Amino acid sequence: MDVYFPLSKRSRTSASGEKFEQKKPSIEFLPDECLFEIFRWLSGGRERSSCACVSKRWLILVSNICKYEIRDNNIIHALNPKDESTNKKEGIVSEVEHNDVDSDGYFTRNLEGKKATDGGLAAIAVGTASRGGLGKLFIRGSNSWNRVTTVGLRAISRGCPSLRVLSLWNLSSIGDEGLCEIANGCHRLVTLDLCHCPAVTDKSLLAIAKGCPKLNDLTIESCANVGNEGLLALACCCPNLKSVSIKNCPLVGDQGVASLLSSASYSLTKLKLQALNITDEMFSVIGHYGKSVTDLSLTSLPNVSDKGFWIMGNSQGLQKLKSFTIASCLGLTDRGLEAVGKGCVNLKQFYIFKCDLLSDKGLVSFAKVAGSLESLQLEDCHRITQIGLFCSLLNCSAKLKVISLVNCLGVMDLTTGLPPLSPCESLQSLSIRNCPGFSDSSLAVMGKLCPQLQHVELRGLHGITDAGFIQLLKSCNAGLVKVNLKDCVNLSDKGVCRLTNLHRWTLETLNLDGCKISDASLFAIAENCRLLGDLDVSRCAITDSGIAALAHSDLINVQILSVSGCSMVSDKSLPSLRNLGKTLLGLNLQQCKAISRSAIDLLVQQLWRCNI
Repeated sequence: MDVYFPLSKRSRTSASGEKFEQKKPSIEFLPDECLFEIFRWLSGGRERSSCACVSKRWLILVSNICKYEIRDNNIIHALNPKDESTNKKEGIVSEVEHNDVDSDGYFTRNLEGKKATDGGLAAIAVGTASRGGLGKLFIRGSNSWNRVTTVGLRAISRGCPSLRVLSLWNLSSIGDEGLCEIANGCHRLVTLDLCHCPAVTDKSLLAIAKGCPKLNDLTIESCANVGNEGLLALACCCPNLKSVSIKNCPLVGDQGVASLLSSASYSLTKLKLQALNITDEMFSVIGHYGKSVTDLSLTSLPNVSDKGFWIMGNSQGLQKLKSFTIASCLGLTDRGLEAVGKGCVNLKQFYIFKCDLLSDKGLVSFAKVAGSLESLQLEDCHRITQIGLFCSLLNCSAKLKVISLVNCLGVMDLTTGLPPLSPCESLQSLSIRNCPGFSDSSLAVMGKLCPQLQHVELRGLHGITDAGFIQLLKSCNAGLVKVNLKDCVNLSDKGVCRLTNLHRWTLETLNLDGCKISDASLFAIAENCRLLGDLDVSRCAITDSGIAALAHSDLINVQILSVSGCSMVSDKSLPSLRNLGKTLLGLNLQQCKAISRSAIDLLVQQLWRCNI
């Protein structure tokens, strides 16, 4: 539209003789309502974007225009009729033709820290509206002096109806009004993530439930004012929920979570509950209505007792459960664990963390009944001993492939009282980390029990020496592929040389960080390991001679090399490292004090494709 302003006049003289000049007319003097009406007549996305660049005021106004509020160009032609052929001759093309009718939401935007402002959200709303639409929006930790408020979310709700994923983290300024705006304008929303948003209450979830019925992924964490009422509304209006994660919400109890489970019993596949005031009754609901749940995580639930786990397991509802995590639940006992094993017949991955009442008896009983188990991880379970570990391997399913023990202080060398050993042929991966009582004799027994090992991780085990490690190497018939010996301070060149000799045809990854090795190990690696691609010899007593041996070997093609903290590697290794650079993709030279800064700069220039 053309806006008419009269020409500015010359300066006038008042009755008292004082001269004054008439102010030049400007569109800025128009109120917001008039400007908004003018901007509605701009049907082209390019024109609206140009206006939004004029000032923050114009940006906010343009971003608040909904798609249905934009005037059609047909009305413009009716007001200013012109032959369409004439328009084409003059190069005037209606931009309605170029505007996307259905915005599918192709764009993803992430605002963090200082960038998370209302102006930033308004710019996103205007910039993406005519170019395919905004599909995913992540806002993290707005700053305290210029925060995201309802104004910014209103701009998103009006300009981005195609929004499908919204994640709000650490936003104390966002409350119910802002989320109600999202619910009113973003009806395609399927994923909502609210973390550390203390001003959000049940009112927000009520609005989301009514406005976003397609919601299928919900995460609520540390929202102190969200309770059962909001979850009940979601249960009524969003029956297709597939993933629910609720953490550290003190007002959430049995009623709210139970309503979600019961309404979405045939669609919910992933459930995570942490630090909530739920009781044994809730576990009964999980066991009965979790018919489609495949991934379940239960963490820090102090009000749940052994009875809850027993009821959940015996309800026989978790038939499709494949991955199960139980962490910091004091209510888990041997009886409850056995019931879980019987009830979850298709369980493949099981992770137990910090369950102090769990003992060898429960672990062995679980191993006997968990016929589909493929991976078992135990961490900070101090009542589990060596007997429980070995007996579990003897009684486990034929599908068990991975076993991991982390910081289990009860695992010690006890070779007496063990039953006759029969090998567990299915186990391929063994990880023992920071278990100070695990030493050579335990390692020798593990070698006999697990002859098909391919991945071995022995981290922080000061009781492991060359003698025990060599016994393990002799028992591994399948050939070791990945070996991690980080911080095994009593392992020396003898054990490494035997490793490279016995498993030269299969070894691909080797971590010797902190081991008591020298150049002799690098000589053996250079002579034998044809397939080695990842080598870590950080904090080892290697020198320039060892690096040179690797560089001159025609067998190995190392792609990742770490010599961090090797104080005897100096600038003399520069030619060798340059030669290794033909295959290197990653090189770690941190804390190599004998290598000068100029040498590193030169390497960076020469090995341009290598991440140094």
